[in-house]
Amino acid sequence: MSMRIRAAALSAITVLTLAAVTSLTGPAGAAPATDAVPKAKAAAPKFLAASQLPPHPSSAWTAGPVTDGFPIELAHCLGEDGIPAYDYRHRVFHTELDTGAVQATIVTGSAAKGKALAALINKRIRSCADRIERSDPEIEAEGRYYGSLPVEEGAQVHGLHTNASWGATDIHLLSVGRDGRTVTLVSWGQMGDFGDAPVAAFKKTTTKAVNKLY
Repeated sequence: MSMRIRAAALSAITVLTLAAVTSLTGPAGAAPATDAVPKAKAAAPKFLAASQLPPHPSSAWTAGPVTDGFPIELAHCLGEDGIPAYDYRHRVFHTELDTGAVQATIVTGSAAKGKALAALINKRIRSCADRIERSDPEIEAEGRYYGSLPVEEGAQVHGLHTNASWGATDIHLLSVGRDGRTVTLVSWGQMGDFGDAPVAAFKKTTTKAVNKLY
């Protein structure tokens, strides 16, 4: 279940992912959410560059374009309901091997709404391992909390390891940070376990992501 997740692992979380995307973006033709980004022009939050991700030992990072909408790469951990349908933008990153990453930004209507959204997303990430195991008994999942970062209004860092009965094992690092009314999520993933996770480098990436928003 890394960002460039293998097909076998992806199929195991398809139900969670599709439901999450529906709840995040809203059904087709639905009226805009009341918490959507205000129409007044404002500076758009900036995204990480490929060079600001945790260094890969043998492959360079490539950054995709900044795209409207919620990235499916993050949906497997945000659950099937309860996430407001704000306007999302995202950028996907990849290496030539199995490592991938994604950043999403969400601009809410106020600092209070941004704080509430960040708290809700952190809660969903903390419950991610349990929900994955409930959705597929052939996958074992474990989450870890790596603490908070003193950047702008703060950031929280999490880890997630999944081990499938057919042999697939993947490690993710996820973070949620906030600058005023804007929330950013960053996720990194590859094959492996907690020992393969570049936690210190990912914390630096998260700090850069939040500082770079504005």
